[in-house]
Amino acid sequence: MAFDPQQQFAAPSAASMLAEESASAFMAKVYRWMVAGLALTAGTAFFVASNQEAFALVRGLYLPLILAELAVVVVFSLMAHKISGVVAGAMFLGYSFLSGLTLSAIFFRYNLGSISTSFFITSAMFGAMSVYGTVTKKDLSAWATFLFMGLIGVLVAGVVNIFLQSDFLGFVKSCAAVVVFAGLTAYDTQKLRQLHASSGYSSAGSLAINGALVLYLDFINLFLNILRLFGSRR
Repeated sequence: MAFDPQQQFAAPSAASMLAEESASAFMAKVYRWMVAGLALTAGTAFFVASNQEAFALVRGLYLPLILAELAVVVVFSLMAHKISGVVAGAMFLGYSFLSGLTLSAIFFRYNLGSISTSFFITSAMFGAMSVYGTVTKKDLSAWATFLFMGLIGVLVAGVVNIFLQSDFLGFVKSCAAVVVFAGLTAYDTQKLRQLHASSGYSSAGSLAINGALVLYLDFINLFLNILRLFGSRR
């Protein structure tokens, strides 16, 4: 049998192209779910803020709603690989709705122009970091420790500032949070593609929706901290 050097390289190239197409389709599904969640959150927040009775109800239930959000995230994270795509989708949209209820308060703290500007800045930053996580050949797993420690530092600073009410500490915390969540956007994007590859290039089930929740949380936290830094208060 004659040896064909072109045939030797054709198969790996075809396999690589197939893997890339599958990863792109998977990430497109992740982003579609994430955008749907953000749209539901934004729509819910705007509706509640525009309705005095609805906002009064939400304000009275603010703490239970926050606890419900935390519960949904914890349950979803623990059961992400055990539940069906339908259940995962319902939980994700339910979380997005709850977030919209609690985030409605920002319309009373910041003017609409600041919210819109912060959203566009966040979108640009998120998009750039997500693209970086997609195209870079560098293994971003080395960022994990730095990002985890940074996240812990942001959480601790936030709790401390509840009692201190320091504008300077709040500014430093928000700056650090922007860096951390921008880094997490790139890191999580690359990690999701790797998880997809290790799952056998299958986007079925809840993996894509779990990924959408991860990136949704990165986006929301990035947005809130950019809003705190640049938003004009009422």
